Amino acid sequence: MIMETIARDFDLTEIINGEEIMGPSPFGKHQDIIMNIIRTILFHLQKNDVGKLCVSPLDVILEDAINRLQPDIIFIRKENLAIFQDWIRGVPDMVCEIVSPGSYRKDTAIKKKVYEKYKVPEYWIVIPELQTIEILTIENDRYETHSYAELEGIVTSKIIEGLQVNINDIFG
Repeated sequence: MIMETIARDFDLTEIINGEEIMGPSPFGKHQDIIMNIIRTILFHLQKNDVGKLCVSPLDVILEDAINRLQPDIIFIRKENLAIFQDWIRGVPDMVCEIVSPGSYRKDTAIKKKVYEKYKVPEYWIVIPELQTIEILTIENDRYETHSYAELEGIVTSKIIEGLQVNINDIFG
């Protein structure tokens, strides 16, 4: 019984459009980038108590048995914290995916469409090989680029007010 519970707690599969998909284990550089983004956002949140930051693996259940995703990083505004339960049951305010070569299509096309369908207000796409961060926001029910940087520069969040991220702090 205990082993069954542990196995269920560490299920790394996602359900995307009703299909169960097992993703690859993240690589070391992927972990470094996640930690750099988390450190940057947490530093901002310590000064501006506006919400909760979560990291994968944590299910975001957008629709039972249809779409259960595990974004790399998740942000929920204070006023929406009721969706933070055993898992996240509802639409978070921001999700971030660190794209690996094996997940490029899944993260930049398939999951993007799912997040757009459920109107996740902000979607960060981070591509380590290109050293890019693109922040998309919902405008007229579609994702539009809100902020973008490649190799150098600063991206800004629309959802986490006042957050600015220097790309060199993430990939440097």
